Formats: sequence, C-alpha cells, structure tokens
Amino acid sequence: MALTPSQQKTVLNVATDAIAHQLTHRQPLPIEAAEYDAPLQTQRATFVTLHLHRQLRGCIGILEAHQPLISDVAYNAQAAAFQDPRFPPVSALEAGSLDIHISVLSPAEEICFSSEHQLISQLQSGVDGLILEEGASHRGTFLPLVWEQLPSPQAFLRHLKQKAQLPADYWSDTLRVYRYTTESFGVDHH
Repeated sequence: MALTPSQQKTVLNVATDAIAHQLTHRQPLPIEAAEYDAPLQTQRATFVTLHLHRQLRGCIGILEAHQPLISDVAYNAQAAAFQDPRFPPVSALEAGSLDIHISVLSPAEEICFSSEHQLISQLQSGVDGLILEEGASHRGTFLPLVWEQLPSPQAFLRHLKQKAQLPADYWSDTLRVYRYTTESFGVDHH
C-alpha cells in the first residue's frame, strides 16, 4: 500500500513536528490518528532515520505494527532524536538541519533455508530488510537502505550477525531469518 506524495509529506511534517514539540514542550507530540487519511491510520511498523551533515544522527523503529502509522512515526521520530543510546539528544540548533527518512515496513515473512549458502542465494540486494534471530537473546535487523553501505549479501549477513551480538561466521540450525520490504521517503537539507 504505497502512500501518495501528499501523505508522505504529511508523515514527514509530523516527524519534524514531533522533534520540535519535544524540544519546545519536553513531551511527546499528541497525535489524533482519526484526523489523518485512512492509510495513515492503518497499523504499520516504521523506522525513522536521522542524518546530520550526511552522518547518522539517530535511528529508532519498531519491527511489528502495533499502532497507527502516523502515531508510530511521531513516536519513532522523537525517540530517534532524543533516545537513541548511540547519540546525545538532538539540540535545538541541530533540529532544523536534520535529514529525516521514514521507512514503512511490510509484514515480515520467514525465509526457509538449510544452509548459509542457500540463505545468501535468496537475498535481494537493495530490496530486503532482514531480521535475524537466534534464541531469545540475539536479534538484529538491517533496513534495506543498509545495502548502500554493505552491497554484498555475504557482508550484509555477516554484519547483521554482529549487530545481533553473534560472531560474523556464526551458523546454527536454529537461526531464523525474516525478510521485509520498506516504502522509504525523506527530506534532505544538503
């Protein structure tokens, strides 16, 4: 379900407003999902990625839909700006220069494979986002846009294992991998 350019603009405006509202009022932007177009009221999982001067400045998202798309984006924009543990909170000075990218996820589907080679052969470079799970304590995901930095399926999988806190050469018969696609759009200030 692709969003129209107008709906994408609305989503980006809400993400920007959520960051500004948190800076000004020190609390989340209240969202009344019923006031938005029907596709924006649909439960969808989203990620919000922030860049400042082409450098990652925050990225927070949810893998499973549990609230309206518009609410999820507002929550994740605020979280990416102020709660990503890798970065200090975004300052008022930085907020106006942030590039904001939204990824709306499709529902994840499990990939069936019996070897690492078979898994790698099924990966669609530039298309698939992956969720990798090993037991209850090892889980990681890469959005499709990570293919820009890791274009080879082997490198993509190795780095994803490391993100899930597993060795790069780890393999097990209990490893589970899911794929999803994203509809991505954003606003750049450079």
